[in-house]
Amino acid sequence: MKSALSVLLVEDDPNVRLGCEQAMLLAGMRVIAVGSAEEAQRHLVPEFPGIVVTDMRLPGMDGMALQRWVREQDADLPVIIITGHGDITLAVEAMRAGAYDFMQKPFSTADLVEVVRRALEKRELVLEVESLRRRLDYRDDLEARLIGRSPQMQTVRRLILDV
Repeated sequence: MKSALSVLLVEDDPNVRLGCEQAMLLAGMRVIAVGSAEEAQRHLVPEFPGIVVTDMRLPGMDGMALQRWVREQDADLPVIIITGHGDITLAVEAMRAGAYDFMQKPFSTADLVEVVRRALEKRELVLEVESLRRRLDYRDDLEARLIGRSPQMQTVRRLILDV
């Protein structure tokens, strides 16, 4: 995958974490693997350039609480929940709370990679739209501040926007 986006993997079981991390690395994805939700929170800066894959059962804050926290910070950040203790009720609850997807263990690494790839594509589009909106807002502001329609002024505006 050519994207500069990362996958923040939150899994307390070191063996499962390593397996998921290796599968995503082999698929060309950037992965940040952590063992707790609290550690994950330190990586989740505003407009985090990536997605979150989290186990449901974690020491301290659980995956559902992490998902709710993520939604408060950035409602467009995809969160994929994985669990070995899932049922239909839990899956429905996670999806209603805004999870991008819900995967029950054991799952194939190919399935995980496919779900993660789709979530990364969605995140990339969301971040691109936000960037374009900011650029348009800046351009509109620039148009209002720089008076003149001559070719030279158009060149100055383009140079400023390029910078």
